[in-house]
Amino acid sequence: MAFQDDSFYIEEVLKGNTSAYAPLIEKHKAMVYTICIKIVRKAEEAEELAQDTFLKAFEKLDKFRGDAKFSTWLYRIAYNAAISFTRKRRLEVHALDDFVISNYTEDETRENLDLVDLEDQQKILQRALRILSDEDYLIINLFYLKETPVNDISAITGLSAANVKVKLHRIRKKLYGQMQEELVKNEDIVNNL
Repeated sequence: MAFQDDSFYIEEVLKGNTSAYAPLIEKHKAMVYTICIKIVRKAEEAEELAQDTFLKAFEKLDKFRGDAKFSTWLYRIAYNAAISFTRKRRLEVHALDDFVISNYTEDETRENLDLVDLEDQQKILQRALRILSDEDYLIINLFYLKETPVNDISAITGLSAANVKVKLHRIRKKLYGQMQEELVKNEDIVNNL
């Protein structure tokens, strides 16, 4: 389906044509769901949060000023809803020890990972991703998997662009440290090195 510019649909809804909101949902539902699922990590909860996001955006559409793109505004609502939900749920996130993070260099980890087959590398990466906080998990996914620009991540999360860059660096460092630790822990892999 070819979509009009978001502003067209927004104007129609504000004029009273509520059915014009459906194309906005269709156009943005995948990314709203992606943001929610990356934070809450449960499909049912992510679906509910995505629905809540679209409902809240519809109710507040008259407050949308157009300073940013509609998509950025909408994704920000989704992000805030998901973060609020996880805070209410009081998830405990186990952070990496600073020792683990600073004990291995990225080069050492890369060298060791190069000796491991691709399937094992993927398993190690997936285990390392599990230790990330919800926000870190979302940032790394938006940047690498969704190829979202830093400025858009900044608008979605409310962090400055510089802070997003610093977080990306720290997240990569955490992941490298955790991956190195996984390599050391997994005797099968270490014995094959």
